[in-house]
Amino acid sequence: MDHIIRAITKDGYVKAMAISSTQMVERARQIHNTTPTATAALGRVLSAASMMGNLQKVENGAMTLQIKGGGPLGTLLATSDAVGNVRGYVTNPQISLLEKYAGKLDVGAAVGTDGMLTVIRDLQMKEPYIGSIQLITGEIADDVTAYFAQSEQTPTACALGVLVDTDCTVKVAGGYIIQLLPGAPEDVIIKIETGIACAGAITPMMEKGMDPRKILETVLCEFELEFFEPTEVAYKCYCSHERVEKSLIAIGKKDLQEIVDEGKPISIECQFCDTVYNFTPKDVENLLITL
Repeated sequence: MDHIIRAITKDGYVKAMAISSTQMVERARQIHNTTPTATAALGRVLSAASMMGNLQKVENGAMTLQIKGGGPLGTLLATSDAVGNVRGYVTNPQISLLEKYAGKLDVGAAVGTDGMLTVIRDLQMKEPYIGSIQLITGEIADDVTAYFAQSEQTPTACALGVLVDTDCTVKVAGGYIIQLLPGAPEDVIIKIETGIACAGAITPMMEKGMDPRKILETVLCEFELEFFEPTEVAYKCYCSHERVEKSLIAIGKKDLQEIVDEGKPISIECQFCDTVYNFTPKDVENLLITL
């Protein structure tokens, strides 16, 4: 089962979290029928959004991570609840294979760097918090690291990985976020940087079968860690017939009347999942009555 595990160092200077997201990324691949490069990019965004959503301290809050890099993928978007359950989409899921070299997908080229990473936090207040930064590499993890440093003034290390199998399914997916807490001395930073360098890339660690706890123990090998209970997370869409009705009502009387006059049923597919909602002309007529 996909899950997030959180930890804090016993000296109180570092907090960290890691996610196993293989199933949620595979579910997204199935829904959106993504090609390998799109799978890798969307998978990284979903994994990052899940962890960032889980970081929020507001019980009913939500967090949206949007990336517009000007590359062939178009917009990548993922929305997480306060637990870390996510849903998302990519504008162009069927892009052709982009590789840096044989077997290494070029996510940065697919995403692009001519654009912005935007985080929208719904903290159950009057207005959401919105923070944006210029994309750095389009590789997602580097950009998330830069976002935390620039928009939230939190020194952060982020690693994200998605390994797509030869049959185009998701073999492994996951990542970690490590953050310095206020007052951390210089030697703590050196220990983290050394641990990250020694551990190496996240994808080979996951491929070896390391779970999120083991990944944090490996990367933060120079620290004593206190772990919290793991949290199960999944690809989860909150669409419903009632929500789709509200979106239909929002288009206005004139357009609704045109649908009724045409006399043909309409189908609306959720952009986040593969659910299709069907409405007959009579259904639309009933919505008109409520206006």
